[in-house]
Amino acid sequence: MALKNNKSLGQHWLKNREILDTIAKIASEGVVAACPSDTLRAALAKSSCSAEHIATAPSLVVEIGPGLGTLTSSLLKRFDKVIAVEFDRRLAENLPKSFPGKNLEVINADFLKFDLGTIASPYVVAGNIPYYITSPIIEKLITAENVPEKIVLLIQKEVAERIADEKESVLSLKVKNRAKVELGPVVLRNEFTPPPKVDSQVIILTPHVPEVDESVFKLINLAFSMPRKKLIHNLEPLKSKEELVRIFNENDIDLNVRPSDLHIKDYQKLFRSVIM
Repeated sequence: MALKNNKSLGQHWLKNREILDTIAKIASEGVVAACPSDTLRAALAKSSCSAEHIATAPSLVVEIGPGLGTLTSSLLKRFDKVIAVEFDRRLAENLPKSFPGKNLEVINADFLKFDLGTIASPYVVAGNIPYYITSPIIEKLITAENVPEKIVLLIQKEVAERIADEKESVLSLKVKNRAKVELGPVVLRNEFTPPPKVDSQVIILTPHVPEVDESVFKLINLAFSMPRKKLIHNLEPLKSKEELVRIFNENDIDLNVRPSDLHIKDYQKLFRSVIM
């Protein structure tokens, strides 16, 4: 009996082989990092990394939500091993039957609860993930102790663009603080079964040492509490208007900027002046 998608789990299956092969190709190629995973953990403490640590494409890929295995098939052609984490028990039990003799390990688990510490490094992550858990999945990956060398995800196009945009959001700042962001191919909604209501896009994240300390996000969260207002007004709970004007001027920040106008380093400067 054919397996049907579970709409409550956000299952939209991509079957276009050319697109699937492209996603696998992006995941497997060009994995060059100044800090491989083991070195990156040390670098988090030292804030430095030797340039001699150059990573080649890992032979292991973790696939999030393999579903029917359409992307799995493409990944198996390019990686020595695929670890597929599938929440749906029916799909998890069926997947190995589709790839007899292949180096495929299927784990029936909620990826958000899955222990990435059990994965050997180096590894990359790929997946066509449910739209409704995009943010927590990305945050889990980029903050993992054994962070992936590369993350290639097919997500809602609007969210991918928002993460990559020069106009910032809390999400984009969190991601850019810990990873280089690139956009890959757009995948139209009619390529999926059943088709979602919006188009998708590949987002490519290459993790790196955080640019700023996580404490800076105390200020960023307050700044975006009312994102359409001028930033200076949102920060008034912390300092008087006169003090904030002085701080903005000292840091060459326009008094009329909105929260989305500043980048991560700008917020670090403000954090040092406003809070520290």
